[in-house]
Amino acid sequence: MSSTTDKLKGLANEAVGNVKQGVGKVTGNDRLVAEGKTQELKGEAQRTVGEAKDGIKTAADHLTGCH
Repeated sequence: MSSTTDKLKGLANEAVGNVKQGVGKVTGNDRLVAEGKTQELKGEAQRTVGEAKDGIKTAADHLTGCH
């Protein structure tokens, strides 16, 4: 997966996770709150992977002189 794809999927999972948590809190559904938190954390991890890929590419470009 490209860094952009990782970041976009991560943001989407974070958003869906936040919505699930909100709905779960409003409806008193603890399972939905937990699912939402899990999905949000998954999204944060995906986004972090995408950002790390960008950082590695930038560092490699600087080392090889490709800007």
